[in-house]
Amino acid sequence: MATPVVTKTAWKLQEIVAHASNVSSLVLGKASGRLLATGGDDCRVNLWSINKPNCIMSLTGHTSPVESVRLNTPEELIVAGSQSGSIRVWDLEAAKILRTLMGHKANICSLDFHPYGEFVASGSQDTNIKLWDIRRKGCVFRYRGHSQAVRCLRFSPDGKWLASAADDHTVKLWDLTAGKMMSEFPGHTGPVNVVEFHPNEYLLASGSSDRTIRFWDLEKFQVVSCIEGEPGPVRSVLFNPDGCCLYSGCQDSLRVYGWEPERCFDVVLVSWGKVADLAVCNDQLIGVAFSQSNVSSYVVDLTRVTRTGTVAQDPVQDSRPLAQQPAHPSAPLRRIYERPSTACNKPQRVKQNSESERRSPSSEDDRDERESRAEIQNTEEYNEIFQPKNSISRTPPRRSEPFPAPPEDDMATAKEAAKPSPATDSQFPVPNLEVLLRPPAVTSTPVPKAEPAIIPATRNEPIGLKASDFLPAVKIPQQAELVDEDAMSQIRKGHDTMCVVLTSRHKNLDTVRAVWTTGDIKTSVDSAVAINDLSVVVDLLNIVNQKASLWKLDLCTTVLPQIEKLLQSKYESYVQTGCTSLKLILQRFLPLITDILAAPPSVGVDISREERLHKCRLCYKQLKSISGLVKSKSSLSGRHGSAFRELHLLMASLD
Repeated sequence: MATPVVTKTAWKLQEIVAHASNVSSLVLGKASGRLLATGGDDCRVNLWSINKPNCIMSLTGHTSPVESVRLNTPEELIVAGSQSGSIRVWDLEAAKILRTLMGHKANICSLDFHPYGEFVASGSQDTNIKLWDIRRKGCVFRYRGHSQAVRCLRFSPDGKWLASAADDHTVKLWDLTAGKMMSEFPGHTGPVNVVEFHPNEYLLASGSSDRTIRFWDLEKFQVVSCIEGEPGPVRSVLFNPDGCCLYSGCQDSLRVYGWEPERCFDVVLVSWGKVADLAVCNDQLIGVAFSQSNVSSYVVDLTRVTRTGTVAQDPVQDSRPLAQQPAHPSAPLRRIYERPSTACNKPQRVKQNSESERRSPSSEDDRDERESRAEIQNTEEYNEIFQPKNSISRTPPRRSEPFPAPPEDDMATAKEAAKPSPATDSQFPVPNLEVLLRPPAVTSTPVPKAEPAIIPATRNEPIGLKASDFLPAVKIPQQAELVDEDAMSQIRKGHDTMCVVLTSRHKNLDTVRAVWTTGDIKTSVDSAVAINDLSVVVDLLNIVNQKASLWKLDLCTTVLPQIEKLLQSKYESYVQTGCTSLKLILQRFLPLITDILAAPPSVGVDISREERLHKCRLCYKQLKSISGLVKSKSSLSGRHGSAFRELHLLMASLD
């Protein structure tokens, strides 16, 4: 039976010479569908705007061919992995190198940004998968399990799972919070090239060189359906944004699939050869392919593609009668992802004070970062894309018109397709900036200002206080200027309680300092805890955190209960200090605690060992109590949520 083909649906948009030598990798920006990044054998990463002939920016620094590139969701960061195993992260808006990550021993085959934007996963020819914290330039976890090169990595939409596909014919699912493999999905008979999570359901799709696409249920960890008969190796798959169907980029064709049961909705002939990446924008599917040093882009008008409904027999053979196939995809029977409450934040360079955090990069890393640079080739397009004049966030991206169809197909059809349809306008309304920026109308009834749940450490005005309350009332405009003593006495009037609190705190700090000068750090911490004033504990911990060598195991047993109180505080500075102290304890003592508790009992009587074992048990019990609090707060937004998520990863071994 003839293959159903929709005509006048796909066309070639442009072809560019992307690099001086062969192109080895490329990726499309999924948010806008208009930004293209390419990596080549010339060791460069080039940035392009789709349908524009000139390069926007060229990123240099790698000394070997770039094997893999990836853009984050807001299209503000790009990560590139090279043949030598090094990874570099660039800030596109600042046009500079952000991080250099070293640790893999072979080619970087795959990369992906975490939905929070603060972590990057990398898969290598050395079969290892690493999770990197790009803020602090360190490897958080290493996942082992594949026996051959890891070709594709994808984070789940909620950021809790990581799927990996490899040349060993398997797909693996990793739990990021537990730091271990959840399940393995065998079944492919060839190297698995690509995996993709469903945007809503607990469903995973994988494409392989064996010309099959498999759908996996992530609740039952079993195969849902298997589509066979692809014309060549599956190199790129993409779910429709609403999850109704799956697009498969095959040799010179686009195929639209459904599952439960498996069926082919449509086949569109596109002369794109081996398509490398897909993106959907403005009801158009953009595909990019490369050959030698050339990169080509193609457009498929999705309004002319069948994405649901009954379809005639297609290359996917089905023995059931046509009438028995459902007209629409079945309703989702699986759970949907719990979306993170935080938005993607651009990683910031965090000032690190403790010695354990001051892991200075090697001289080679410093040299690599100095040699990495961003060459802006087209200033006007760079400023238009990465440094827009308005201050509105680029996520969701600015609305752009669909790519017009070529006029030589059919003038009337092309003009009609270029006009935005009513459905498109209703789906992507033009934002009214005047309405967005208009201040709210003033009502007659004043709304009381609610006190924030977390009081920030740096603020422009006191919470619940008025600055005018502290100033002396001036009855006569010509009153002479007050001397300092009179001004201070008038300011103190009515604030006796505050003065008593500050005086008491100063006295308590003097007491702790007197014990500190004797050199007994443990006794000084005990005295600060005995005062039962968290402000004194915070002041002391801020000093101890400056020097990690002061921390001892017996000090942890005293400080951990106080850290639990600090993490529950409403003051940002208290929470920040508690997170810093807890991180130091986890980095320095958690491996020691777990090793001692797992060691077999000794023969004979060893008093020092028994004391150490008792302290480890006490610390372990306290850390287990804190881990529940950290897990509950890991969904917070902003800097606190980021700190708690990092602590949650560090405490994963406690489970």
